[in-house]
Amino acid sequence: MKAECHIEKIKEAIIASERVTGKNLTLPILSSVLILASNKSLKFRATNLSLGIDIEVPAKIEKEGVVAVRGDVLLNLFAYIPNNQNVVLEEKDGVLLITTKNSSASVKIFPYEDFPTIPTVSDGQMIEIPAKKLIEGLKGVYYASAISDIKPEISSVYLYSDDDMLVFVATDSFRLSEKKVRIKGLYDFPNLLIPYKNVVEIIKIFENTSDTIKLFITKNQIAITSGSIYLTSRIIDGVFPDYKQIVAKTFTTNVTVLKQDLLHALKITNIFSDKFNQINFIVEPTKKIFQLESKNTDIGETVTHIDASAQGESVAVSINQKYITDCFQSITADSLTVGFNGAGKAVVLRGVGDDTFMYLVMPMNK
Repeated sequence: MKAECHIEKIKEAIIASERVTGKNLTLPILSSVLILASNKSLKFRATNLSLGIDIEVPAKIEKEGVVAVRGDVLLNLFAYIPNNQNVVLEEKDGVLLITTKNSSASVKIFPYEDFPTIPTVSDGQMIEIPAKKLIEGLKGVYYASAISDIKPEISSVYLYSDDDMLVFVATDSFRLSEKKVRIKGLYDFPNLLIPYKNVVEIIKIFENTSDTIKLFITKNQIAITSGSIYLTSRIIDGVFPDYKQIVAKTFTTNVTVLKQDLLHALKITNIFSDKFNQINFIVEPTKKIFQLESKNTDIGETVTHIDASAQGESVAVSINQKYITDCFQSITADSLTVGFNGAGKAVVLRGVGDDTFMYLVMPMNK
């Protein structure tokens, strides 16, 4: 194999493909990036068996061939090679020679025959949507997913359609986030469960993409294609919890507050929160009181009063501070509402005037 290409294009491909490499001790080939030189392009391919990626880069091909090289070595090497120049990749005597105007390196290659095949998803349902819409939905909820794989159906992001809305939902059983994204011409979108770990990589790979992307969906796989990038992810075979029945439509106590005021108060109370990140929300509408309290026997305690509009019954609820703070990235409005239904019931947050995002948090036991 021998190919020449602009270094900036290769860097982008290496960064994206290395993210998908696996860290499987029983299958060390998964830590490699497969580089294929053919026709007028280089292809960079990687997989961890759950997620796979194939990126095509225009190149001058002098000799076709295939090599497998450790992804982390490529990433570290190209991080320090300046842009605005060309690089030559050449397989020779069991190594990959990487040569630029001012430097050269030889990197050990591995038997590419051991590299697994990345599935091609082309016979399933095809849907086109703007990339920004997909990423907006995934970023709006993914942080609420369970990280553990013990229950795969909640260690995922759930996607389904509701009229012209694509709905994204995630939960770890202690909190739940829902984001709705309006997409024209959205019909018959199948219910999907995409693994949390794969969602994290999908966001990072496509978050700067402004074009329309194509989704190819089958029972077990989803493929996302945009320009020169082809990415596949497995789909979880499971049933997402019927969450709608636990989301209250009315509340006995409602608080409207500026987002920045609440966020500032949360940061203060977090300093004094205990090892469980527990803080207390205190609402007394008749006294016009909305305050946050936290106490740590090793540090001290704090009470922070917040200017807010409150209606309904008095209530005191203990909540995990981190769970509340996480959702602020998804609330675009300047103000938000916090709905309570008593000390032992879930708390619901929404942006004022925004019906596309909802966040539910279960209270903690004192």
